[in-house]
Amino acid sequence: MAAKCTTMAAATQSAFLLAHSSSSSLSSRVAIFPLQLNFVTKVSSGDSQLCPERRIGGNATFSGGRHGLSVVAMAKKGKKSGGGSVVQKERTPSSEGGAKETAYANETRKIILSVHKLKKVTPMGKELLKNISLGMYYGAKIGVLGPNGAGKSTLMKILAGVDKTFDGDLYLEPGIKVGYLSQEPELKDGLTVMENIEPALAETRKLLADFEKVSTDMANPDADMDKLMVKMEQLQNALDACNGWELERQLERALNALRCPPGDALISNLSGGELRRVALCRLLLQTPDILLLDEPTNHLDAEAVAWLERYLAEFKGTVVAITHDRYFLDNVAGWILELDRGQGIPFEGNYSSWLDSKAKRMESESKQQSSLQRNIQRELEWIRTNAKGQQKKGKARERAYEELLQKASEYQKAEKLESMFMPPGPRLGNVVVEAQSLQKGFDGRLLINGLSFSLPPGGVVGVIGGNGAGKSTLFKMILGQDSPDGGELRVGETVAPLYIDQSRESLDPEKSVFEEITDGQEEIFIGERKVNGRAYCSWFNFKSGDQQKKVGMLSGGERNRLQLAKVMKKEGNLLLLDEPTNDLDVDTLRALEDAIQDFAGCAVVISHDRWFLDRLATHILAFEGDSQVYYYQGSYTEYEADRRKRLGNKEPTRMKYATLA
Repeated sequence: MAAKCTTMAAATQSAFLLAHSSSSSLSSRVAIFPLQLNFVTKVSSGDSQLCPERRIGGNATFSGGRHGLSVVAMAKKGKKSGGGSVVQKERTPSSEGGAKETAYANETRKIILSVHKLKKVTPMGKELLKNISLGMYYGAKIGVLGPNGAGKSTLMKILAGVDKTFDGDLYLEPGIKVGYLSQEPELKDGLTVMENIEPALAETRKLLADFEKVSTDMANPDADMDKLMVKMEQLQNALDACNGWELERQLERALNALRCPPGDALISNLSGGELRRVALCRLLLQTPDILLLDEPTNHLDAEAVAWLERYLAEFKGTVVAITHDRYFLDNVAGWILELDRGQGIPFEGNYSSWLDSKAKRMESESKQQSSLQRNIQRELEWIRTNAKGQQKKGKARERAYEELLQKASEYQKAEKLESMFMPPGPRLGNVVVEAQSLQKGFDGRLLINGLSFSLPPGGVVGVIGGNGAGKSTLFKMILGQDSPDGGELRVGETVAPLYIDQSRESLDPEKSVFEEITDGQEEIFIGERKVNGRAYCSWFNFKSGDQQKKVGMLSGGERNRLQLAKVMKKEGNLLLLDEPTNDLDVDTLRALEDAIQDFAGCAVVISHDRWFLDRLATHILAFEGDSQVYYYQGSYTEYEADRRKRLGNKEPTRMKYATLA
């Protein structure tokens, strides 16, 4: 097919995000690009807060610049570049309303960031990204989806200018500032939290100081008033653009909402989750034009995630986010970019509409329904019936414990097993876990004060609250690894717990994935059922060559899947999961949700994933601060409505605790 490219003026008439891989038959849409380009990369040594490693690859050269990573396009006249055909699509009004309409309203018709014929090959020779072309408008909100290892983080690093070892072209509009949150952000060890954040405020503080100086100078009768008025107008416009008048309020709001550590805390003493929250806070306060966010919701609690969602929905610039948070993808994203087998597949719409489209696409591509298709259909059914009373569903699940037990027993005997499955443990008695007036302190703080609850045999209890609130400590008390300071905690005699912690420290970095899961055995037992070990690994998306990877080389999401695979081989009736959704791709999340939904026992899950909690939870155990823990029967959304009635519609703040007597 004949190649066709357009100028930037023509590009602005097309839809905001269009992508294409030349080997793909999955999408007929391709990027609208300017004339064939050479690139001159402008790199700043002083703007380290924006893109820490100022590098860019492809057809790029380096020179100095003032706005961090920026690329200037030099149009070649004459012959146009090759590639696929161009399809232009006019924007149509959204019927979905809400955040999506807001996202569309914020978009301009100008592409500010694009890649053309992007190809990335790993050092082992695997073609991770295949000839991808895409372009993004200012103000666009894009969610990036794909399985672990699909190249999502790699694409983000290329867009941020961190990874320069790729083939193809990258274009960034001159003067556009890019902010990038990596999964392991770099902060300066010898400094405090505020000393790391302050450089992000320096530009705005200078604008405020300059405005004050101009105001003072205008009191001088000998001053050039015309010149000062022009200067004042320029400063006022700049301060209006970054909302600089509200700088101190914005700072305090972000520190509180993201539950950042105290400003005088040393970076070297912080946990990985605290470091990410400080880095995210710093990035948002920089107000770049483009936010590139790699799993921004990890290590945030549900309240902080909801606040971030609202912030990004109102953010005027472009957002590109790798995230498994499906409420964010539903409420904020106007586009979904799916990475599948190296190809970039765009979809105009939010997560729910994308999921429906994907289900139809998979149905047309395959005559035999796969486990992934069944998982998608179950999630779509939940989406369609979500408004029909979560409390009633929760009570029905509790009453259905005997049915779940029977179903699990029958499924274990099925001729063919092909998806995540937890074998049934012993039948639970009337008592699973009961707490009466429970108290627990740590490090001079009272974490839990007067907590009482009783876990139902068929219940799924979502545990929410800020980092360090005491959620993991509660798990340790249930497991007998810690003891209460007061009150009573009773665990039933028939309880057989299965526990997955956050640290994943029990994994051996020297073993292969296959060895770690199966102990090197070709056949393994899942409960009482013997299955092929390699097939079992594939249930957790470890296919062929991935099973030979060393554990020490795995990503966070892969380590999480590996831990799930190890634990879910065992029989149990009380499932304790500590942040199981961190770093998981959406396909694995969906399969995990289905496995928990069918689990013949009680599940207690610490999670910040609101979609996950709404789909599964029959009860919520909320660590609300001030040493108070609230036990609620219902879904997360219902709990949030109840919390607003009790406590008011407050923004999240740093956790506070009563002091130990």
